[in-house]
Amino acid sequence: MSQALAEARTVTEPEIAAVVLAVDLAADDVVLLTLGERDGSELPAWAPGAHLDLVLGADEGGDDLVRQYSLCGDPADRTRYQVAVLRAADSRGGSVAAHELVPGSELILRGPRNHFALKPSLRYVFIAGGIGITPIIPMIAQAEAAGADWTLHYGGRTAGSMAFCDALATYGDRVRLVPQDEHGMLDLATILGTPAAGTLVYCCGPEPLLRAVEEHCGKWPVGSLHVERFDALDIDTSGDTAFELVLERSGKTLTVGADETVLEVMRAAGIHVLSSCQEGTCGTCEQTVLEGEIDHRDAVLDDEEKAEGECMMVCVSRCKGPRLVLDA
Repeated sequence: MSQALAEARTVTEPEIAAVVLAVDLAADDVVLLTLGERDGSELPAWAPGAHLDLVLGADEGGDDLVRQYSLCGDPADRTRYQVAVLRAADSRGGSVAAHELVPGSELILRGPRNHFALKPSLRYVFIAGGIGITPIIPMIAQAEAAGADWTLHYGGRTAGSMAFCDALATYGDRVRLVPQDEHGMLDLATILGTPAAGTLVYCCGPEPLLRAVEEHCGKWPVGSLHVERFDALDIDTSGDTAFELVLERSGKTLTVGADETVLEVMRAAGIHVLSSCQEGTCGTCEQTVLEGEIDHRDAVLDDEEKAEGECMMVCVSRCKGPRLVLDA
């Protein structure tokens, strides 16, 4: 690998050759995987809201089969990671492969990385739907340890499909479990009907829930709501135009066509950029922006991070102007 190419590989998180330490059933069709080094070595530190890439073999095209899962264990335990995986009915192979893992299975981990970090606050409202409970679990523990006032509203299809209910029960009436078959949908109008200054709302779950929460938080103070998405945003690409792409450290000036992504052009030029989802939901392909107005199309960065204009997800985001300069 040339020096320029090695420098352009902006991989900030390590790759870890891990082993499955334990496999437990967390709920119907949900497995809890405990992962670590075979010799018990310390793993990279993480904070609530972080997720891992699991390399679960190869896909049909021979590329790495990579999926992202939120860490749901104890950040203080540096010898193991825990992730919970739902066997998805529309799985493209990732969740099936994860459910086939057994103690002793070997796999590669990338990360952790965090675009859903818990910000300091005196009060929190946590809202989770289905497997979206996973990043919320360590957030609750952190909020509790900090002495914050918090509540959790957790909805699922059935009580049996909802993971971690026994552990959550120890928090008493701060946790409100809402199985849909017994109690219907989460009452977001009541939960979020009155904007509360100084309160942060954290939500993770399926897209319909996220959209409903965003609608109900429309009158809350700016910056109150923080969400993590599983699905890509629906973007109109009909008006896309070409722009110049400058890779500062590599000394390359390229053109990104109207029907190309920045990621595709970088890779075609021999610049190795890690990528996973290629739809703006995982954050793997994040690059630092030195110059240019970014057309953010990802579901990773929040409004404040997008306004700062310091980074972009090159698998989907583009440049609004004629020239984009990356630190790559």
